[in-house]
Amino acid sequence: MNVLVIAPHPDDEYLGVGGTIAKRISRGHDVYICVVTKGCEPLFSEESVVQVRNECKQADELLGVKERVYLNFPAVMLETIPRYQFNEAFFQVVQRIHPDEVYIPHRGDMQLDHKMVVDAAMVALRPKYRHVVQRIYAYETLSETGWDIPNTVNEFFPTVYEDISDTLNLKLRAMEFFKSQLGTFPETRSLEAIESLAKFRGATIGCKAAEAFSLIREIKI
Repeated sequence: MNVLVIAPHPDDEYLGVGGTIAKRISRGHDVYICVVTKGCEPLFSEESVVQVRNECKQADELLGVKERVYLNFPAVMLETIPRYQFNEAFFQVVQRIHPDEVYIPHRGDMQLDHKMVVDAAMVALRPKYRHVVQRIYAYETLSETGWDIPNTVNEFFPTVYEDISDTLNLKLRAMEFFKSQLGTFPETRSLEAIESLAKFRGATIGCKAAEAFSLIREIKI
């Protein structure tokens, strides 16, 4: 099985799907990560881009990620990119990797980048092309999910839970590499907060740790 995780920014994939990534790889599946944005001046220095990509590389090597793709769009400036160009980049990734399972951010996240990534991904994931994805899930991202105006569109409603009791430690170890992104508790992007959310999601379904997802589409064949 090919698994594709689409992340607006580096580390979103491990915050939301890190335990599941480790679990899929442990079972012999190929996991691909697509990071949409690069960062841009003056918001992000070239040095910070290099640093976070090195952090990604270390985390990927720890877990055994098959491939990481960078689309190199500018963070917090996605609205400046022509929509046809943005959508086409996602289409090319999906049709080259041929994923069976795809994870995308929750569209109700606070960051506009997340919303725009979801919209472009769903265009590319329409079941009308040569390769049709069997399952699409939305994942939650600490510091983005749940911070927008509360309403039924923005709230994250989990419908699928992945037991990551055996891979939570790997998720936390992978996150430890992201020195540039982590803070100290009670910051949301802290190891304590990440572990607490996993344990809370696990307690919801009667296991030690879990990641929660919202099922967007499943095609049974």
